[in-house]
Amino acid sequence: MKIIKSSLVAEVELPLQLNISFNKVFSIFEKYASQEHKEHPSHNSSIEIMKEIKRYPELINGFSDLSLIQKYKEQINLLLAPLFPEALQNNEIKAASIPFSFTSFKFTSRFESILNNAGEDYEFTVRNFEDNSMYIMACTFILGFVYKHNIDIKRPFYFDIPDKTTGTMKNYRAAFNADFSEITPTENAPKLSENDIKELLNNFDNIALWKEKIPPNSYIFKGFGIINLFDVTSEEMLSSIKANLLEGGDNLIEKLQDNLRDFYSIKDLRLGYSNFDTVNTKIRETVVKKSNSIILKNNSEITCDSNYFCEGFIQKVFVNHETFILSDVEKYGVNTNKNPFYKNLHSAGLQSIIIIPIKAASNGDLALLEIASPRAYDLNSVNINKLKDIIPVFEAAVKRTSEEHQNVLEATIQENYTSIHSSVKWRFYEAAEKYHQESQINDNAKLDEIIFKDVYPLYGQSDIKGSSEARNTAIKQDLITQLTLAISVLKDACKSEKLPIYKELMFRVSTYLNDVKSGLNAGDEINILDFLKREIYPVFNHIKDINKELEEKVSTYMNRLDKELHVVYEKRKDYENSVNLLNDKLAKFIDKKQKEAQKIFPHYFERYKTDGVEYNMYIGQSITKNRNFDPLYLYNLRLWQLQTMYEMENTAFSELKNMPSDLRVASLILVHSNPMAIKFRMDEKQFDVDGAYNIRYEIIKKRIDKAHIKGTEDRLTVPGKIAIVYSQEKDASEYLKYIKFLQSNNQLGEIEFLELEDLQGVSGLKALRVEVIYQDNFDKKQTVTLNDLIKEIEA
Repeated sequence: MKIIKSSLVAEVELPLQLNISFNKVFSIFEKYASQEHKEHPSHNSSIEIMKEIKRYPELINGFSDLSLIQKYKEQINLLLAPLFPEALQNNEIKAASIPFSFTSFKFTSRFESILNNAGEDYEFTVRNFEDNSMYIMACTFILGFVYKHNIDIKRPFYFDIPDKTTGTMKNYRAAFNADFSEITPTENAPKLSENDIKELLNNFDNIALWKEKIPPNSYIFKGFGIINLFDVTSEEMLSSIKANLLEGGDNLIEKLQDNLRDFYSIKDLRLGYSNFDTVNTKIRETVVKKSNSIILKNNSEITCDSNYFCEGFIQKVFVNHETFILSDVEKYGVNTNKNPFYKNLHSAGLQSIIIIPIKAASNGDLALLEIASPRAYDLNSVNINKLKDIIPVFEAAVKRTSEEHQNVLEATIQENYTSIHSSVKWRFYEAAEKYHQESQINDNAKLDEIIFKDVYPLYGQSDIKGSSEARNTAIKQDLITQLTLAISVLKDACKSEKLPIYKELMFRVSTYLNDVKSGLNAGDEINILDFLKREIYPVFNHIKDINKELEEKVSTYMNRLDKELHVVYEKRKDYENSVNLLNDKLAKFIDKKQKEAQKIFPHYFERYKTDGVEYNMYIGQSITKNRNFDPLYLYNLRLWQLQTMYEMENTAFSELKNMPSDLRVASLILVHSNPMAIKFRMDEKQFDVDGAYNIRYEIIKKRIDKAHIKGTEDRLTVPGKIAIVYSQEKDASEYLKYIKFLQSNNQLGEIEFLELEDLQGVSGLKALRVEVIYQDNFDKKQTVTLNDLIKEIEA
């Protein structure tokens, strides 16, 4: 007789002394052996069984020595035969068991087969076992048997049993039958009062109390239990798939693949996942993990047309959104003349596949669930029905993922393409909520105007100096290169063919070249390019056919041209790359620093890229609902701005070595001490100053970088210096304190006190201009933090 001894017997402390007894089964045979049941079919056999069992009183009185099970295996088989009918041996998963220890014996044939397939190293152990819970459960067993106080704390127990023949894991739920058990107290068992029982019921987790009221080994258990296992692999897989889909993570596909392998009992089943873009009609990789798609294999995307798939696949999956089942890949290859889809599956060693299209809720795209096997007919139109309960779970997950992805996209758009900054988003939500509520009862409901009153502006810019001149110089150099190359081709052509037209064209090209060298005027570039296209290129087509050397010469010319613009675009590309590099570095730097600045006090921030970077900040009580504004926060933000401008200057300076063109920035800060109002313009979808008086501030912003120092032709903004423009002396006094503080850190140098020429509509402006001391080994990652700045000020 097969006996599985659980390691829990020795490890777990119980309030019960466990004894195996078949007394309750024996009493049933006694019943049918009596004269009262002499007409019963089991009467005579019961008499014979009783005679045999009475020879072995241990079987009735009970024993704890497990070796006796083997000794009396024939008698035990005789006693338990009615509970284990021969007709159900290959159907039921059942065994006799000792409760609370999971030591089992007398298995049905199906149960033994399952254990044999589990392998020699498998230990029959319950999945969700907890020592304390088992003790308390045994106590409730005692309360029910002895005190007739039935407490239902039944919870399902599960066994995970591997199947070595399929390489998968099977899940079983256990049901216990304790009808053949009895419990009696020992002399040392305390008698429990009703209050004791109530105290125990109110302290389920207090194991010490349970052991005090019902001490270990204070009761005797006699009998045995019946354990029935039920295959719940499908239900467990469904639950596990739900949990894995909710959890997500980088290894989601691997987890789901393991689930489906156990579900289908196919140890080498493959799972893939891809997206079908309905707009561009392409299948693309998912963001879950690259290269997890069976369809894509090593491609990042494929176009969904009849060149890759057959028409039947396209119609079924992409048009009708129906599941596509391919039970025999080789047969499919014959029918489709081995199309690319077949070749992909064949090279991957796959012989059957199921493609399940799942429509995303938000944008109409399809998610394609791909399940495949290396054997034909492992997956087919019959066993796909097993997926009926799983597909709705995937559908819900795909829709949720699609919505989450859409939310990410919308957040990205809002962060990068609109001007609704996080600091003021609460006001938009407030207005939207009010509009939504009013629209329920009023068809003429209107959105509130978004206005923030009494806010203080801070404006700064890091402008690339001489960008127009640098751009024109780059254009000029490219045109000189292109015209020089054209002359070179014509010169070589003259050597091979003495045609006067070549010299005439050379003269005209040379004239254009001399004009460009002397200076570039508006429209010159267009005229030159038109001349080359109209009169030079047709001649080049003739020249390249004269001989091999001229063909190579024309090819050299053509290869120097930009493939899209058809002009020499080398210096201009260097210039644009330099501008883009500088813009990106400055923009990323100020964006990162600005998030830190929000800790000073929540404030509105917007940043623009031009030839350089400029930004607006507005701070005041109306920007936030949750904090009280104090002018101290404005002063801190102004100091932070000056420190950040210094660091942006160093960022730009340190990038000189990485730029093809030598570009420098000039920095400017505009100080405005009077509070103003800003309003969100619905038509322009951006904030602007509100009120006629505040328009003057906007005019200054637009014109200040072109301002000259009074009485000179010198520009205010120059590389290597930060200009601080103000109109009130108290502002100058404030910024002088900040400058001296940064001078003490060897960050800023000499100060100039300047008056500015009157601008159109603006007069009386003054400026402080301070030298920037560049750091040789400046590291933008090691810049002064807000906390450092505040600590230094306080010190």
